[in-house]
This record gives sequence, C-alpha cells and structure tokens, in this order.
Amino acid sequence: MDTPSDQADVMTGGSVLCQVAVPVPIRRGQMQIYDYIAGPAAHCAVGSIVKAPLAGREIWGVVTGHDQKADIAPAKLKTVISLADVPALSDETLRFLQAVSRWTLAPFGSVMRLMLNTPSAFLPPPEQTVYHLSAQLPDGLRLTPQRQRVLSFLQSAPPLPLVDLSREVGVSASVIKGLADDGALNRSSQPRLAPAGTNEMPPGSALCAEFTLTSAQQQIADGIDTLAGAFSVHLIDGITGSGKTEVYFDQVVKQVAAGKQVLILLPEIALTTSWKARFEKWFGYAPYIWHSSVSAARRKSIWRQAISGQPMVVAGARSALFLPFSSPGLIIVDEEHDGSYKQEDHVSYQARDMAILRAKIHDVPVLLASATPSLESWTHAGCGETISAVEGRTAAGQTGWYHWPLKSRYGSAHLPDVSLIDLRLSKPEAGKWLSAELMEAVTERLEAGEQSLLFLNRRGYAPMTVCGDCGHRLTCHQCDSLLVTHKLAGRVQCHFCGIGQPITQTCPSCETTGGLRAVGPGVERLYEELCERFPEARIAVLSSDTVQTSAADALFAAIQAGEIDILIGTQMAAKGHHFPFLTLVGVVDADLGLGGGDLRAAERTYQLLWQVAGRSGRGERPGKVMIQTFQPHHPVMQALVVGPQDNPNEARDKFMQAEAEARQAAGMPPFGRLAALILSASDIVKLEQAARHLNDIRPQFAKVDIFGPAQAPLSRVRGQFRIRFLVRTERQVAIGKIVDEWLSQAELPSGVRLVCDIDPYSFL
Repeated sequence: MDTPSDQADVMTGGSVLCQVAVPVPIRRGQMQIYDYIAGPAAHCAVGSIVKAPLAGREIWGVVTGHDQKADIAPAKLKTVISLADVPALSDETLRFLQAVSRWTLAPFGSVMRLMLNTPSAFLPPPEQTVYHLSAQLPDGLRLTPQRQRVLSFLQSAPPLPLVDLSREVGVSASVIKGLADDGALNRSSQPRLAPAGTNEMPPGSALCAEFTLTSAQQQIADGIDTLAGAFSVHLIDGITGSGKTEVYFDQVVKQVAAGKQVLILLPEIALTTSWKARFEKWFGYAPYIWHSSVSAARRKSIWRQAISGQPMVVAGARSALFLPFSSPGLIIVDEEHDGSYKQEDHVSYQARDMAILRAKIHDVPVLLASATPSLESWTHAGCGETISAVEGRTAAGQTGWYHWPLKSRYGSAHLPDVSLIDLRLSKPEAGKWLSAELMEAVTERLEAGEQSLLFLNRRGYAPMTVCGDCGHRLTCHQCDSLLVTHKLAGRVQCHFCGIGQPITQTCPSCETTGGLRAVGPGVERLYEELCERFPEARIAVLSSDTVQTSAADALFAAIQAGEIDILIGTQMAAKGHHFPFLTLVGVVDADLGLGGGDLRAAERTYQLLWQVAGRSGRGERPGKVMIQTFQPHHPVMQALVVGPQDNPNEARDKFMQAEAEARQAAGMPPFGRLAALILSASDIVKLEQAARHLNDIRPQFAKVDIFGPAQAPLSRVRGQFRIRFLVRTERQVAIGKIVDEWLSQAELPSGVRLVCDIDPYSFL
C-alpha cells in the first residue's frame, strides 16, 4: 500500500503489520486495503487468505503486503484473526483479479468475492478418530474370532475410522472399541478425507475409449500443439456435428498427462449433463462440475484442489472462471458466442473475454469453440479474410489469434436441408401457429418413427393477455413489462421480477368477466395445439419453466432412446444435444429476435436458429429444417438456407461480413467500444436530479460520444425507475479511464444506484 514518507514506524512497538484487501464494494476499479497487526499472518506470503475483523464482523480478505509503516497508531489497529488452511493465491491469480476490476470498473472487493465465494474451503478438514494396531499386543489379551479378524485385517490396512473398519471386517463397533480399551488398538486423529469419486484421474493419458481424429481434426490438433507452450487464442469454427469437442478433448488429454489443470466453460447448467456423459465416455472418469447448484461439500473439495495445483479438469458455468487455479495449462470456452457468458449482476463481465484475459496472464492457450462464432471472435481471428492453406490458419487477424475451420460433419452424417416457409403466403389456420407444410412434415416423421423438434424461444402459454372489452393489458405493477400466462402453473408472471398471480377471468380495469384473451403463442400453447392434432403422439415440452435441471437428465435420456415423438423447446433445446432419431426441426417464429433495437439482434438470431437447425440429422438419417418467417428475404434467413452438400460457412461469412461492415461504419463493437451507465431509484425526482447532474459534468473528448440521459427501454424494474447513458469510443480509446474519471466527480443523491457496464450486451 502506498504510504507517505512521514508515516510512523510501528516496529518499535513490537507489532508486525500486514495489509489486507477486503471484500467491500467501494473504490471502483481499485483495492480497498487496511492495515492490520499481522498476528498469525506475520510471515505469510502475499496472496494468503486471512480472516480479519471489519466493522463489527469477521471477513475473509487477501494479504497484499507487509509494509511496516502506517499512519495509525498500533494501539488502534486490529489484529488478523486467523490464516486460511490453503496455499496463497498465486501472483497470476491476483493479477487476474486486479485486471478484471480495472477492465469492468468494479471494486476489487466485489471481484475478489467472486473467488472467495466458498469460505468453508478456507478451514482445515474436520478431524476424525481412526484405529490402528498398537506396537505390541498386551499380555493376556482375550482373542475371539471377531477380534482376531480385526487384528489380521489391520496388519495390512491403513488406519480407518470406526464405521469403515467395522464395515470392512464385518464386526460390531463394540468389538473394535473393546480392543482399543484393552490396548490392542490405538486411537488417533487425522483430517477427514473427501470420499473418492468418479473424478479420480487414472495415471498417464490413457483413455477409456480411443477416438480417432479425422484428417481435418488432426490437422487442427497438430497446429494447436505447435503453439501450446504459451498464450494464444484458437477459434475452432466447426459446423454443428463436426467434432469440435473431440478436437479440444485431444488437448485436454495432453494437458492432464503433463500434470496441468484444465478449465472448460459451458454456457448453461443444462449443457453440463450431456457434455459430462460425453466426457466420461472418452476419459473413463468424470470432470469436476462447477455451478450454483453444486453442493457446498463438493464446492469445498473442488476449490481446495484448484488452489493446491493438483491436476484436474473442471467444467462449469461462467463462475468457474474464478476458481483459484494454481497450475492451469489450458482454458476452453465452448459455444463461445453464447450470450449467457455475459454477467450483468454485481460485477458486469463477459466470461469469454475474461477467459482470454486470464489465459494471457497465466501464459497458456485458450480454445474458443463454436459453430456460429461471435462477430468479435470472427473478426479477431481474421475469418473475414482469405483462409491460408498452411496449417488451416488465417493469413490475417489479431496477433496471437488462429482460426481453425471444420467444414463437414463427423462420420457419415450430413447437414440438414434448410428451407423457408413464407407465412405471408402459407398462413396457419385461425388460432393456430403451425403452417400446413410444417404439420405435414411432422406427420411424415411420426409415420416413419422419427422425431421432430418444434422450436419457439418463448416460455409459457402466451406473452400477453388483453381484455376484449376495454383493451386493458395485464402488466406487472413493479416493472414496465407484460405478465406472461403460464397455463400449466395456473399463473400469470413477470419474467423480470418474478412476481405473479393466479390466472383470473375478470379484467382488473373494467371488471368484466370472460373478456380476457391470451394473445400470441408460447411453448405451452404449441403443446396444446399439437396434442389436439396428434392425440396419440408422445409430446414433451423442454423449457426452464417445465423441466428443472434435476429432471432434464431423464428427459434427455427419453429423447435419445426414442421415447418422445415431438419435442417442443425453447433455447434449452437449441445447442449441445445429440438426438440420433431427430430428423425434423421446425422453427415456429424465426422473426422473434430481430427487433428491439439491439445491435446484435441479427447476429444472435442467426446463431440461435443455426444452432437449433444443427439438432436435425445428426444420426444416420437425413435431416430437414423448416423455418416459418414473415421476412424470408432478410439477410439472416437467406444465410440459413443451405442444402446437405453446401458449405454453410460461405453464406454465413457473407452475412457476417455485411454485419461487420455495418458495425464498422457505425463505430460499434468490435470496431468501437461501448459503456452503459444505468441510474436507478424508486424516487423518480431524485433519479432525474442525478441524471441532470451526470449530464452537467459529462466529459468532452474527441472520438468519444455520450448519448443520453434517456429513459431506459425497460423504464422500471422491481419498482426501480431507470435512466441510461451510453458511451461510445473508438477502439484505441481507453473508455474505462474516461468513465472512471467522469464518475469519480459525481455526487449522487441518496437512494440512487449507478451501475457501470463496460461492453454491454443488454440495451434494455
């Protein structure tokens, strides 16, 4: 910690000092450090985790130094309470946390809490009593057959707890306790070890089931091998079903054999189930799974192993990026384009970008895998340029980035045939949502014993309820949003704050009964339509409302076994799944994501629709995709129309090139930088006062544009009114520094909250 030269030297008092960074959300982009009397932390390394008193409570912090000068008298300093029973955070890990704090302008304390989120891991394992043979048996010991079995077993066994020893030998606990009381066995204490599980790695790099890479896959693997000793970014750009996972599994094998730790990020918890089964098939053991639903005991075990540097493979959601790996060898971001990698609460960060940042700090390679790369990665890897024939890499792109294309499906599978249904010409029946062409295709699949997936990225029964008598729409009283009807649950619910109420037949405005009408389709309404049309078919709905994570495994297994005829799904069904009997994908409303003023709307729609199209025809049977749209000539729709023998990346790259040119002309990412400032308060007068104040002190720089203040499109959430600013700069401008200096001058009224989002993905 920086201190004035005239600070008092407290060593004369005999107290050793240390500086501790504490997890408090103050000082944007910087550490909040306090001096403490070191106590048990007197000789610990920088990065050590300690428990210390702060404002009447005990917190876990990180030692940042041992400066022995302080401007506070030693008598006023508090003493560190204890030292965590884990190694210190590595220098690279500390630099990563600081870099995230500076990049996102989040307080270092808030970023540090993302890593120190498992406090049970800081404590030593609980002690347990174990039994082992005494050095010499006592004279006159009475030996029964049961006692003899215990003594014989322990001659070649390690010390064991009472329960385990009793079970292994097949005697009662009283027999073992009696031998200890008579002096034949000794009791001692040792740490309780975590039970061995399926995560135990076999020695070496042997796989449970060998897989053979295709020539294209092997070419990529060999190219990555030549660059594996240092930081580099590899975009594995493979069409759906091309075997991208096997390519990065090949790298995992090599890193584990070298005794390194591997992190694999997956976009959603639901993906980890199917992905884990695929991993176990090849490796013969399970990876460590990390997400919010993992038990506390499991989280503790994984956290301690990560900081110890033991070889391990961790697969998990974005939060796994903040595990304290001491010896990482490789970071993989699967489905790197996925929007769920963006964290918007507390610390706003993009996990893909922070994974690249962490890989650079640790000087290890990072692999990005996707069938539909983000425009950012596509541009950085030079995918818009001519592909070099040398080693499959691009000839251009950012330094350290490499593009590895996979243009055909693995094995005998081919891409599905994709066609458009113009809803202006092929209108569904009144009150229905599926065109005659799509219904006919579903009928054909039922007759052939094949499966169909109907995709609609809208949860619930209907997105809006309107009174036919007065026109009143049911809205959330806390948010500027409509209430969504969930007929299966018997409720209408706000999808922003979660508040809901039972479905009613009485209009709350005109109090007329029977006039409320559900408007528009959700997955539940499609289920109703299909059950009416195909009463004998086995139909299931896959959405976060109808299938919890714990039940998803059973549904996926039923689909893979052919026990489901028609699957109706939201984006939960769009990616990462392999359903061998599924040969038809029908997109019910392809235009759903194209509006809303989101600069990534077209890109996201293409990515989502191509991902869901990729679920069709992954087995031996050919696949077909039918897309219902009112905009068949939209560039997104045209990019999706390919045949089984076509190279889909040609149409995609044409679409992406046009998107890139439009973004570049507008100075938007990835060619420019954005930062969003969101003010919120329950008192709209104070909120407007704060917005005027920020506007009055707004900075004036060349190549910097500030838009706003303006009412947010979603003007109220959870009872909080919202106003936004948007900052846009050229790519080379230090946008974080500009925003930080601007906000450091602000004096906001009490009750007004300010959220800063560098590189925002949401513009609501």
